[in-house]
Amino acid sequence: MEEEEQPPGKLHFVGKKDELIKAKRSFRTLEGRDILIIHHQGVFYAIDCYCYHAGGTLQDGDIEDINGKLCIICPKHKYKITLAEGEGLYRARNPMEKPPVLRWYSKGVKQRVHAVTEANGEVFVKLTMIPNWIESDYYQGEKGKVERAKAEASGDDIPVMKDDE
Repeated sequence: MEEEEQPPGKLHFVGKKDELIKAKRSFRTLEGRDILIIHHQGVFYAIDCYCYHAGGTLQDGDIEDINGKLCIICPKHKYKITLAEGEGLYRARNPMEKPPVLRWYSKGVKQRVHAVTEANGEVFVKLTMIPNWIESDYYQGEKGKVERAKAEASGDDIPVMKDDE
């Protein structure tokens, strides 16, 4: 689907509800940003298409319930990202607990998610551009796009974002 010119911060038509439900996952570029629209268990989600960790595409990631939250699992390195908030989850033991028990912890919001609305059988996405920088923003920018393209062309792993970038 070609991107239509619309003012920033506006609702973007991304497809007919029935078509998006049938597709389950759809890729769109809105305002230069690559978005994955997911329909899962009766709910639409919109999330940055490239994983915050190393830029791998989330398009084919499994969706699992982790600790009561629906998460997409990045196929590249198995990072877990909540669909509703973009929160990164990890499992670890707290050595201060006796005995240490394996639990799920949050890394905070790492992946940008976007607002989805439905009206008259049509689905719209409004990009969420909160002022804070979120890790997934890197792979939507020029440096990240160049790194993804180089890695795909060479067949190599996409390099991990450096702390100073």
